[in-house]
Amino acid sequence: MKPPQGAIDALIEGQHADPFSLLGVHEGPGGTMLRAILPGAEEAEAFTLDGRPLGPLGLVDARGLFEGRFFGPRQPIRYRCSASGHDWLVTDPYTFGPVLGELDDLLIAQGTHYRLFDKLGAHLIEHEGAEGVHFAVWAPNAQLVSLVGDFNDWDPSRHPMRHRKDIGVWEIFIPDIGEYRAYKYRIVGADGAVQPLKADPYAFASEVRPNTASVTSLPVKTDWGDAAHRSHWASVDPRRVPISIYEVHAGSWQLDRWNWFLNWDDLAERLIPYVVDMGFTHIEFLPISEHPYDPSWGYQTTGLYAPSARFGEPAGFARFVDGAHRAGIGVLIDWVPAHFPSDEHGLVRFDGTALYEHEDPRLGFHPDWNTLIYNFGRREVSSFLLNNALFWAERYHVDGLRVDAVASMLYRDYSRQAGEWIPNPEGGRENWEAAEFLRGVNRAVYKAHPGFMTIAEESTAWPGVTAPALDEGARSNLGFGFKWNMGFMHDTLRYMARDPVHRRYHHEDITFGLVYAFSENYVLALSHDEVVHGKGSLLNKMAGDEWQKFANLRAYYAMMWGYPGKKLLFMGQEFAQRREWSEERALDWELCEALGHQGVRNLVRDLNRVYREKIALHGRDCEPEGFEWLLVDDAENSVFAWLRKAPAAQPIAVVSNMTPALRTKYQLPLPGDGYWREVLNTDSPYYGGSGSGNLGRVQAKNGVAEVTLPPLATIMFEYAGAPQEGTER
Repeated sequence: MKPPQGAIDALIEGQHADPFSLLGVHEGPGGTMLRAILPGAEEAEAFTLDGRPLGPLGLVDARGLFEGRFFGPRQPIRYRCSASGHDWLVTDPYTFGPVLGELDDLLIAQGTHYRLFDKLGAHLIEHEGAEGVHFAVWAPNAQLVSLVGDFNDWDPSRHPMRHRKDIGVWEIFIPDIGEYRAYKYRIVGADGAVQPLKADPYAFASEVRPNTASVTSLPVKTDWGDAAHRSHWASVDPRRVPISIYEVHAGSWQLDRWNWFLNWDDLAERLIPYVVDMGFTHIEFLPISEHPYDPSWGYQTTGLYAPSARFGEPAGFARFVDGAHRAGIGVLIDWVPAHFPSDEHGLVRFDGTALYEHEDPRLGFHPDWNTLIYNFGRREVSSFLLNNALFWAERYHVDGLRVDAVASMLYRDYSRQAGEWIPNPEGGRENWEAAEFLRGVNRAVYKAHPGFMTIAEESTAWPGVTAPALDEGARSNLGFGFKWNMGFMHDTLRYMARDPVHRRYHHEDITFGLVYAFSENYVLALSHDEVVHGKGSLLNKMAGDEWQKFANLRAYYAMMWGYPGKKLLFMGQEFAQRREWSEERALDWELCEALGHQGVRNLVRDLNRVYREKIALHGRDCEPEGFEWLLVDDAENSVFAWLRKAPAAQPIAVVSNMTPALRTKYQLPLPGDGYWREVLNTDSPYYGGSGSGNLGRVQAKNGVAEVTLPPLATIMFEYAGAPQEGTER
């Protein structure tokens, strides 16, 4: 039966909402009907995929519509087209059945599909005997979705997609194409308005900015060699092992000779050995997902599943992670589920409606960053994000996610004035939908990937950020492994910026943090946020003249490495970068040739070594039994002293003198009589100091030792035991 002319017109113009109902193969009592749009063809003959001829087709519409019949079952068809003496082959996508199945429909509808990255997006597969790419996208409110790309001249009439109405997903299998093909989706909204061409939310690769198309890509890597690394982290309690993180912006750590970004292989060749030499345990990258705007540093991403094309092919990042793991280095990435930018090719009003975001700007617009807030209460949106967390763990073997801007997710009134936000149903400011989303993410990744860790950038006193997110537990418990200690950073940097003569009046800037140091599992973070937007470098935050700035910085670093909590330092600060960081240029590596900067780098290397080797410094980083005050109240001298402890480890005393005064015969309380060996002294000439110290050790008698405290310095003493008979001086 011939379709109505209006249906034929809509079909040829690519405006028919159900092209699979008319195109392709349709069995009937008079044989199997074939109908295909073959632009430019004058004649066409049908074949099976293995080359068996099925017969010619007739041109029934001059615009390229052909029809024919054959006797046999439904199967994929290939056409030989002819025009003006030229022949070409076309495998008809409308003769293939769907790829997604009923179980996918059920799990997607429930919001419990934990392998969406295997189903949505673009996948190179074999389907019904043909090689090609399966495309699937969620656009439930669209009238029509067409696939456009470099394989169909970006013509939306060529490949309208099949609509799976129950779940709002559109799909199509395109045979005979492979990887590195650019594509987007053309979406007609419910009101008939054509949306700007949209990139694929699940795309595994993208074009290099300023181009914005998605790119088909093969799975990134199958020959991983990191089993020992992953097994190790799955076997330990991360709270009780050394974790020292080197935070890196991949686009500006170093640049190549053309002043362009290093690709992942070049980064691996330079960065991994450097991190190994410096003694860090992990590299944490600022977001590496695709993003259009360099100054966003990746925090405004339009491609959560695609490593940025700035740094080469996606497989390059997988090789980097594998190489880091083989060298014993973990890889963390910053993850941004809090918000997304309003670039028209991205998620904004994806199908003509507020699909990923909220319709009401009081819920869906972020005033700080002019971005849009995900609708965490919509199961398809939370599944999109949760699957992304699982994706990075599975496909790229990353060791963990540092989750950005958690506080902005948890509070409906974040950065908003009265009347600019909507209370929750209980009348409060908490965003319980976001909290439940974060709980779900943490439950999923910790269950599926032993050894994985999540770290929250959360700047408020929300209770239970690192408490287990049990199904029956308190709903405020979020289940993160760690939380950045923003209070430590703010208080201690404020203290270090003060002239030493005034520090006696602000002693609590150091001591207060120990009141809450064990309320969460903390990471002490001196991150990129502290060295941008006019804040200056860490070196220039320190008080005093040139010598004092370096001495203050060294004393501060050692105090931090002796303080409870895991460590994080942003790139460049390990050698006392002078200039404020900018994403537009590489770090000032030439500074490393100067003695003062060499000294700071030597110190950071040794701090990481001592922290890693001395169990007392890391074995109870997150537990109160790992810390004991020795001196908490010597504000007059601006001296701090505490003990770090762990089972089966000799205790280590950490002593900081935060004034330029050399203090001799200082009475330091120590719990064990006998010798205490000086294992680190930031005033060592090797670090650029004046060389004051204790000749390698001190002796405690009756719980007190006379020690020399160098100016603006931190010293660490390890208990070496009682003196042997006849050796005491």
